[in-house]
Amino acid sequence: MLQLSDTSYHISGIEVNELCAHYHTPLYVYDTADMKAQYEKLASAFKGSKTKIKYACKALNNINVLKYFRSLGAGLDTVSIQEVWLGLKAGFAPHDIIYTPNCVSMEEIRMAVKEGVQINIDNISILEQFGHEFGNSIPVCIRINPHVMAGGNINISTGHIDSKFGISIYQMRHVERVIKSEKMRVNGLHMHTGSDIVDVDVFLRGAEILFEATEHFHDLEFIDFGSGFKVPYKPDDYSTDIEELGQRLGEKFSEFCKSYGRDLELWFEPGKFLVSQSGTFFAKVNVIKQTTATVFTGVDSGMNHLIRPMLYNAYHHITNVSNPGGLQRIYTVVGYICETDTFGWDRKLSEVREGDILAFSNAGAYGFTMASNYNSRFRPAEVLIHEGKHHLIRERETLEDLMKNQIEVL
Repeated sequence: MLQLSDTSYHISGIEVNELCAHYHTPLYVYDTADMKAQYEKLASAFKGSKTKIKYACKALNNINVLKYFRSLGAGLDTVSIQEVWLGLKAGFAPHDIIYTPNCVSMEEIRMAVKEGVQINIDNISILEQFGHEFGNSIPVCIRINPHVMAGGNINISTGHIDSKFGISIYQMRHVERVIKSEKMRVNGLHMHTGSDIVDVDVFLRGAEILFEATEHFHDLEFIDFGSGFKVPYKPDDYSTDIEELGQRLGEKFSEFCKSYGRDLELWFEPGKFLVSQSGTFFAKVNVIKQTTATVFTGVDSGMNHLIRPMLYNAYHHITNVSNPGGLQRIYTVVGYICETDTFGWDRKLSEVREGDILAFSNAGAYGFTMASNYNSRFRPAEVLIHEGKHHLIRERETLEDLMKNQIEVL
């Protein structure tokens, strides 16, 4: 996490100007100390239950990050067969990986079955096909849509009635008929209502719905509550009270296990919660452009590297790390893409000069993983800070990378 010490900014004791001079910009930097702190915070909040944390690798899928979470004791949450393969390559045991796809073919699901991972099914059509093909030979988890509206943006709200995710709670009778007809073995129930959820009561409401659904399933081994915990983005921002959630949900889960007749495992699938604050994105100021109404700060990056502000209207705190003590002025920070790619309107920054380095906080989640080569721009390098040392974990792309899979026929 970015910190001001004396007259310069550091991440875990390493000066950021040194990092940017060494690796150049644009640049993603991740700090394992923050990842560990977030992991331990969640684990500690639910230490009274048989809790398993499955890192949602869609947030940040560099293999070094996967290996680090495995070293902490985490499992893996995947949403594609490619993420499954990455997880296996990172050393995760198949039984520690849950595979929760959406709108994929039966062919891809067969590939996941072949790898031996936990299958999570979120629609009745695939459930029927899976049961017909595998019967009770392969256990499945079922993703339920609780019809709970939650999340900071409609694009990341996944549990409401119009969502494409999960099997409606009102279709449980249909699910039950399929399970009985195909003699299927259901070993888990899953729910994920969205992202950036602040209200603990939202989780508890979803939990009650999930607990009620267990009456249809008598051989469960775990219940998976997904994630969606909010992290702070602004200096005075709020976040999900993990301690309160741990206490209240932990108590309800304990009561549920007693009524169910045995202790089940409690699963979570945090992604953003674990890596968002660990990441900082650095870009260099190319130009200061003043119009009749606005002072634009144009940087050597854009929506091709960090699309969240444009796609979700997400806020990322911006800091001029090159001029910590400068006079505060108002700027609109924009990118170099041939689109309106605005990182932040009317931001108060220490006076910005051409050549200065700007830091974008909370860039660990859905930053690089959503990056593209739009405008034929190269994707940036990634650096990992671990135990006081910095390591290059992905090289900056080159023209050869852009051309690698193209076939010239003319």
